[in-house]
Amino acid sequence: MARRLGNYVYNIVVKSENNRPNRVIDVELYTLYRFGNCGTTALMPQKGGFMGVSDRVTQVEKAIVGLRGLILSGEFDAGSRLPEVAISERLGISRTPLRQAMDRLEGEGLLERIASGGCRVARFRLEDINDAIELRGVIEGVAARLAAERGVSDEVMQEARGTLAVIDKVVDDGNSIDFDSYVRMNARFHEQLAAMPGSDVIQREIERVCRMPLASPNAFLRGQEAIPDFMASLVRAQDQHHAILGAIEAREGTRAEALMREHARLARKNFSFLRDADPGLTTRIPGLSLVTAN
Repeated sequence: MARRLGNYVYNIVVKSENNRPNRVIDVELYTLYRFGNCGTTALMPQKGGFMGVSDRVTQVEKAIVGLRGLILSGEFDAGSRLPEVAISERLGISRTPLRQAMDRLEGEGLLERIASGGCRVARFRLEDINDAIELRGVIEGVAARLAAERGVSDEVMQEARGTLAVIDKVVDDGNSIDFDSYVRMNARFHEQLAAMPGSDVIQREIERVCRMPLASPNAFLRGQEAIPDFMASLVRAQDQHHAILGAIEAREGTRAEALMREHARLARKNFSFLRDADPGLTTRIPGLSLVTAN
């Protein structure tokens, strides 16, 4: 199920006056939900429109979301040092919450500490992303195998089938696909799979590997409309979902593990296409601009 994490800043509204740097004048309030143990999140707009920056959103939350957005959108080149003064002015915050945000994003792997002080934007090699996706497949594969070997209750299986039934309807809509629903249900299914073995260790490790940019199950979904066989890719992924769940239900652990690992490799295939596609995709797929060839 989706877990409400709280209200966060998302859209930063800025203006420039008298040639001075852009400053935040307002923020749009969203509620952040987590779908699954892979760190997949969605920001849902709150009714009531905009709110003042001094209201319920804390400065640290604002700094984390604002800085993460700047990094993932490619505002700063991979490997470049973060200009703290400029960022604090742009986000309308002091350097104290900004530095707290930098600590958080360092833990997420988006930033690296510099020996002389400050942080730089992390640089990810193609191999790093492929390895992270492969590792996710390995851990999720273990989760699927253990679920099959240990057995899953009828109630849990019914919930997973219900999730796949919703995805079936979404995919069957063809060109009128409700993409947000697909993203939410895909994340929910992966959460359900991760929970099936009943292991906190497995769930924690899946979440850990998925914190790396581009490693989560939904990482490339926002760019798949550019893939020539976009719908075929979604259908293929959904067929794999059904096969994985079927293997778990049949108590076929080895098969469930192999299918889960193959499912993760579909993300690698999509990544291979997207990294060589239209350069404009780097601004549409969060984190893609951080990936370098070397």
